[in-house]
Amino acid sequence: RVPACIPLSSAENHPWPRPSSSSETMRQLAAAALAFAYAGGAMAFAPAPSALPTARSANSMRSTGVSLAPQARPTVSLRKGRSALQMADTMEGRHLPKIIQGGMGVQVSSWKLAREVARAGELGVVSGTAMDVVLLRWLQDGDPGNLYRNALKSFPDQGMAQRFIDKYYVEGGKAAEKPYAPLQMWQLDASQALREACVLGNYCEIWLAKHEDDGSLVKSHKGEGLVGINCLTKIQLPTIESLYGAVLANADYVIMGAGIPMEVPGILDSLAKNEDTKLVIDVDGSGDVVHHAYFSPKTFWTASGMPELANEELKRPNFFPIVSSVLLAQAMLKRASGAGPTKGIQGFVIEMPTAGGHNAPPRGFKYDAEKKSHTLALNERGEPVYGPKDEVDLVKFKTAVKGLPFFMAGYYARPEKLQEVLAIGGQGIQVGTSFAFSKESGLEPNAKAEVLRQIQNGDLSIFTDPVASPTGFPFKVLELEDSLSVKGKYEERPRVCNLGYLRTPYTTPQGKVGYRCASEPVDDWVKKGGTVEATVGRKCLCNGLMANAGMPQVSPFKVAGQASRYVEEILITAGDDVNQCRKYMQEGVYEYDAKTVIDYLLGRFKEEYTSESQLYKDAEAAEDPEVRAQLMAKAKEIQAKISEVDSQLGVK
Repeated sequence: RVPACIPLSSAENHPWPRPSSSSETMRQLAAAALAFAYAGGAMAFAPAPSALPTARSANSMRSTGVSLAPQARPTVSLRKGRSALQMADTMEGRHLPKIIQGGMGVQVSSWKLAREVARAGELGVVSGTAMDVVLLRWLQDGDPGNLYRNALKSFPDQGMAQRFIDKYYVEGGKAAEKPYAPLQMWQLDASQALREACVLGNYCEIWLAKHEDDGSLVKSHKGEGLVGINCLTKIQLPTIESLYGAVLANADYVIMGAGIPMEVPGILDSLAKNEDTKLVIDVDGSGDVVHHAYFSPKTFWTASGMPELANEELKRPNFFPIVSSVLLAQAMLKRASGAGPTKGIQGFVIEMPTAGGHNAPPRGFKYDAEKKSHTLALNERGEPVYGPKDEVDLVKFKTAVKGLPFFMAGYYARPEKLQEVLAIGGQGIQVGTSFAFSKESGLEPNAKAEVLRQIQNGDLSIFTDPVASPTGFPFKVLELEDSLSVKGKYEERPRVCNLGYLRTPYTTPQGKVGYRCASEPVDDWVKKGGTVEATVGRKCLCNGLMANAGMPQVSPFKVAGQASRYVEEILITAGDDVNQCRKYMQEGVYEYDAKTVIDYLLGRFKEEYTSESQLYKDAEAAEDPEVRAQLMAKAKEIQAKISEVDSQLGVK
């Protein structure tokens, strides 16, 4: 499926001087090979955005008929998760991947996608966004294949699992015109029922990703399959419960961006020990008053009737924060809340503004709804302008993080970009968009096929919207007809806020904490002290992204002139490299699988390594014993890399 890649320079076409004798040949070969072996220390920079090009049906997870065999509750690991990085091929028994499959919500980074990537020996990642509602809606749709109910059979508290099933499961699925049952929106001091829904939802997604159809653990050629969870720092209120569900399911990694997750390492330390923990919650207008979301495992399990579960020690996941600058990485290593010399951080993902979803704003950019001063920093399309200050000096970054592994994200889904990262000393790349449109992703199949059809016939474009997200972060929107990216179509949508994940807590005139969202009905927003200007251009990401996953809510309102109630529509996000998906498809076939993406990213290395190995083919003939030993060692190393790629690609 993947077009043949052109190998980079080899010994034959490299502009070295031609040798005059066989002895001279060996001397030059030795010099060239050793230079090649030790190259890679030059200054390297992430690409400037200006230099980059712009860019549930029969085959959905719900109708696969897959039946996961019910399993006994998994054995709880009593090993503590350490925060200090062990500089080896493993961290606490977990190998380091070269490729991280990016976390994309809601459920675009599905368990099925994460499992496929984990099978290939890389890091599969599920989205931790709104998993309480995702679990509810799967059950309301009849849980085709018995997937989530089987996952719940492994949960340590069967009473809790059964209560949720009894309340929300609908045999055969609800009628299409009937709305999904609501779930209470998150707030400080959340109810026990809401906490249980969140823990269960995140537990199930990780458990499904880590297990095969027969209930056995996913394995790869590198060992046990790696699965992580991605949560948005800006969605604060359900953070601890989301992480706890992932920890209970033995998640290997936690990855968090869209904010500065300074407190998360310490929270993971506490959750692994089943200790009480808390998270500072941003509340507009609170002044010097600090608000927290609290979580007590002992209180949680006691309220469910299983207090003994709070006595067990769990495996701590490794933590990778997503950052966009050297300064932020340094700040986290200095001030994060985790234990140990690296403050509970085991590595970093450096995300450039070409990545999909939420992006860090340009340095110095601040959205101002009233004065509109931010418009001075927008291009002719109305997008934030990124410049040299937003680039990351990777050599400085490597020095700053003191040997911790780092991964590059944002237009890095190309073999040569992976090679560049490895050459500079990085661990690998994070790839989102290429996986988002693979057949294993949770993106609604018809929408996915239409996007791929259009990509095969021409380029699609991405708009970096400075105002769409209520978070205040720029948000990438795929410009697609019949989606909410079309202004007129979005303006027809009746405004409603019934999920509330991006609501902002604020201090009311009475001194209490209220909740508001600039995407909610304008009158409601204004009554809560907001300005009309702040609602312009805001989009309901919660409902749009839920529709992307094939679970659109039936609105309580109607569009003017229509008899039936409005059904939420898709709002797809993607990175600037969305047209890269063309590389993975056969002509006229509008689908590809996740393994094809991995094959493409890693397969190029075999050509590179094979070309490089030619430099060492006469290593045994080197006259100098020391040089000969070095050359032969390097030849052996290159051959091992070729074998690793063969194993990755399933070559016998």
